[in-house]
Amino acid sequence: MANGFHLTLMIGPVVPVPVSQEVLEALTSLSVTTNSESGSGFQLEFTLSHRSPLQTIFLLAGGASIPLVRVVIIVTVGGNAEVLMDGVMTNHEIRPGADASHSVLTITGEDLSRVMDYIDFSGFPFPAMPPEARVGLILLKYAFLGIVPLVIPSILIDIPIPTDRIPVQQGKDLAYIRSLADEVGYVFYVDPGPEPGMSVAYWGPEIKVGEPQKALSINMDAASNIESVSCSFRSQGAVIPIVYIQNQQTHVPVPIPIPNISPLNPPLGLIPPIPLNLEPINETANYSPIRAAVLGLTKAARSVEAVTATGSLNVARYGQVLKARRLVGLRGVGEAFDGLYYVKSVTSKIKRGEFKQDFTLTRNGLISTFAKVPA
Repeated sequence: MANGFHLTLMIGPVVPVPVSQEVLEALTSLSVTTNSESGSGFQLEFTLSHRSPLQTIFLLAGGASIPLVRVVIIVTVGGNAEVLMDGVMTNHEIRPGADASHSVLTITGEDLSRVMDYIDFSGFPFPAMPPEARVGLILLKYAFLGIVPLVIPSILIDIPIPTDRIPVQQGKDLAYIRSLADEVGYVFYVDPGPEPGMSVAYWGPEIKVGEPQKALSINMDAASNIESVSCSFRSQGAVIPIVYIQNQQTHVPVPIPIPNISPLNPPLGLIPPIPLNLEPINETANYSPIRAAVLGLTKAARSVEAVTATGSLNVARYGQVLKARRLVGLRGVGEAFDGLYYVKSVTSKIKRGEFKQDFTLTRNGLISTFAKVPA
């Protein structure tokens, strides 16, 4: 596939290999969706003749004989190779074609976090281990897939005393890791790359600082590099969470309001939404004060994401691949909405000779805190 980019597709059990030219020519479209709050997914569509060996190959790959078929999607733009997806196939679908001589094979899948949802390890003990140590130990078993753990210790450490309680795993690895992330206000996702066959399993706070990507520009004549964008401001969603700390002597829960003061979620807008409601988090009365405070801070930070921008771009015009879970500048939509944003989600859509991306950006206020953004 040309027109400013080159596609590399690798498929295989456990260790993927580049597909043949026959498979690549049968590929008609693919899409990859990356979301900062959940796992990533992909879809491949192939047009095949009824006698093509590809139907048998892919259907056998989706059967019980090969339970783990890995897919790596790499796109090279401007000489820079980006790993869009490193995941596993989860579903195959065949539907007849219009000309009665071809059919369409659709393959869907998820990122490598899906592998962590296969086996139930309930009951495995973690004596005297804080959540970050438990996560690191669980992720070690997936090193054979090239997954490298990136575990950020919680700022407010809460280590269980073995004489008091010994934590045990409940459920499968993926659900348990995400529940541990929720306990301390963190996120968990598996990010493909930076090299083919490698992925980073990130367990930590949702970081909204760092070097911004190339600015998205519209209504700027020759400097415009996106096709469309729509901005909105949701002023009614901000809340002040109320957590309850139980007094150990009287066993009476004490309500404490939690402001939005997270250092990892700095204000990107000068005019944030005014919290109009109090939102009690009743279950925090059963938690430790540390855990209750972290949950309150996370809830407060997420509720002020009032500004949203959605749009689409042509990667050939933009000049690089827009990545989710990073910052990016937006220009040309007016003073209220120009400035830096956090890239919440990106859907990459590739057809022969065409590479487009749909994006969703968020931030916590109107009017940028930055006078300029990197072009």
